[in-house]
Amino acid sequence: MPMRRRWKLAGGPPVLALALVLTGCGAAEDSAPVVVSSLGPVAATVAPVQPVPTAAATSAAAISSPVTPTVDPMADQALIDHTEWTDEIDGRRLKIFPTRAGRIDLFPTAGERAWGEVLALAPDADSPGMYDQFRCHWEWARAVAPDKTSWNIEPWRPAVGYDATVSALCNPGGPER
Repeated sequence: MPMRRRWKLAGGPPVLALALVLTGCGAAEDSAPVVVSSLGPVAATVAPVQPVPTAAATSAAAISSPVTPTVDPMADQALIDHTEWTDEIDGRRLKIFPTRAGRIDLFPTAGERAWGEVLALAPDADSPGMYDQFRCHWEWARAVAPDKTSWNIEPWRPAVGYDATVSALCNPGGPER
């Protein structure tokens, strides 16, 4: 079993996304491992006290700050290309193959839309724990391994909730074999 290392920032919480990169988040496929340079502690700095902004400065900042779009720019595109059930040594596995849009759509509700597409393609994927595994891949694995061929989720894995699924690197109950 590979060793999992949890990085901790000085005085901060563990850095989980890095762990997903290092482990490949269920790297049962033929993709090469990702190498990341070592991280050192992050020194805390104290920002100088800033004057309270005036109403004019606040208005200017609001105009220049990024705005979250109110409409998904990829709403007319499929996020999931296809799914495929396979039988592996551990049990059944659903391989989810995202489209290019599914790899880059960051709209807040895109993940729910993508899950709906998964269920339309594989209705029997709607079992305990499967959504948490999918969400973990949607929110973490596609960010750290955007070109991963498929996201693999398994109905035999325990339903432990989203946070525990993320802590298990999207694979609660043990790594893929």
